Amino acid sequence: MRAIFTVCLLIHALNLSGANGLAAATVDPRATDAAVTAMQHGGNAIDGAVAAGLTLGVVNGYNSGIGGGCFLVIHLANGKTVAIDGREMAPAAARRDMFLHDGKPDTRASKVGALASGVPGALAAYAHALKNHGKLPLKWHLENAAKTAEAGFPLPEAYVRTLKRRAPDLARFKSSASVFLNPTLQPWPAGKLLKQPDLARTYRAIARDGLGWFYGGPFATATEKWMKANGGIMTAEDFRNYQVKLRQPVRTTYRGHTIIGMPPPSSGGVHVGQILNILENFPLHTMEPNSANFIHLTAEAMKLAFADRAHWLGDADFAKVPRGLIDKAYAKQLAARIRRDRAAPVKGHSKPPRAMEDLFNKHTTHFSVADGEGNWVACTATINTHFGSKVVIPGTGVLMNNEMDDFAIAPGVPNAFGLLGAEANAVAPGKRPLSSMSPTIVLKDDQPILAVGAAGGPTIITQTLLAILHMIDFKKPIGEALAQPHFHHQWRPDGIRIERKVGEKVLAELKKRGHQLQIVDRMGATQAVARRNGQLEAAHDPRLKGKAVATPPKQ
Repeated sequence: MRAIFTVCLLIHALNLSGANGLAAATVDPRATDAAVTAMQHGGNAIDGAVAAGLTLGVVNGYNSGIGGGCFLVIHLANGKTVAIDGREMAPAAARRDMFLHDGKPDTRASKVGALASGVPGALAAYAHALKNHGKLPLKWHLENAAKTAEAGFPLPEAYVRTLKRRAPDLARFKSSASVFLNPTLQPWPAGKLLKQPDLARTYRAIARDGLGWFYGGPFATATEKWMKANGGIMTAEDFRNYQVKLRQPVRTTYRGHTIIGMPPPSSGGVHVGQILNILENFPLHTMEPNSANFIHLTAEAMKLAFADRAHWLGDADFAKVPRGLIDKAYAKQLAARIRRDRAAPVKGHSKPPRAMEDLFNKHTTHFSVADGEGNWVACTATINTHFGSKVVIPGTGVLMNNEMDDFAIAPGVPNAFGLLGAEANAVAPGKRPLSSMSPTIVLKDDQPILAVGAAGGPTIITQTLLAILHMIDFKKPIGEALAQPHFHHQWRPDGIRIERKVGEKVLAELKKRGHQLQIVDRMGATQAVARRNGQLEAAHDPRLKGKAVATPPKQ
């Protein structure tokens, strides 16, 4: 099973005190509790998301943290929607051939060690969200998360299983081994109280001295020092040059609903929308939700979208990314290529209308919006693969990402998740690598009814898609929607990755239609908050031991 590497925070608060109800869902009970606590102490949904994100950087730090990045999609009570890009950025010294040695790609260097990291953006994104839309100061959130890091938490089984797989790489770096391994360089056992005093001090230093401590100050200086000593290229100046970007959200429609997603450098908003546009041409509601007919049609639509992703998608500040990818007429053309009875070969990308003229916007906009009742947040955060680059910057407790692997390090060379990329996603200084993160908000009659996102590499896109389909086409409560079997097709390799619980009959029928199958026990993890029949619902993926809380309105 590929690494589950993102964390999705989904928070909804109907007012600042929680009197009209609130909901939160994350992958860890402590993070969900932190979100609820923030909202109960005068914060709003944005505060809840930041509280959860900073706490996850402590208790689920092998998946996310301030050494990584995030995307936030926020629907404000006044109807405005904000998309905050806190994606990591390539250092100024990055070059398109930096992972080539003697003309051959070094796929290891983009995953582990000093060259693997982009400049982190999660902390800057959280601070921007709070400053413009939150109620509590960043200092309050950092102090609460620092207390958790200082007190420690017992390591759960899932954490330890992942730790065991990554221990050899973590052991390469003294500062990482001192946190996650025992003195004999073996993983800590389940139940061990993991204390992170260096990370607690880092959180408190930022709380005391502000963002500058991280972006250009002592943390940036410590990072540059370590990088220079270990063959890296990241500098303190790279940190000073980092900027959060506000993007225009991707807006599409599906069967009378508005779908709001994250634009490039996320591929999630584009391709969730594109696949929904393709499937809108088929009467899915007449099919059984886990039938061979439904899975076949949906997988064929996924395949077409991922072929386009491999060619067209990249950072829109550097590459020409066509808006025509979410054009309804284009989707209808793609739908016509799908055979109901047979898996059809897809040789490569298609060409959307106005591919070189109508592009995703390169410009950023700034909003300062008064907060009030009815705020929804979907945030997905990551350091990429488990434990990121495996590097903890000495003395800081901060685990750095390995997002440079999300660039196309060379034509035709897949990344850690088997994804291919082209020129649009080549390495360049200051560029942000393409992401599958798909924080999504769904509206009905201009009111939010679903905030959803997922973890699991490229399956993030397809998990988010499936949650939307099960809720809209099959009318399932969000908890049931998240429990349905996951399946995924990403064009290359050509086959469906699918959970065993769909049943032997369905698997046999899919094979009969020409699909190559990779059968797994489970994959991915989706978190969601929804409103159904006027009531809030919150659901965490049953595949993991997360926590979801939905409180009814006070009488």
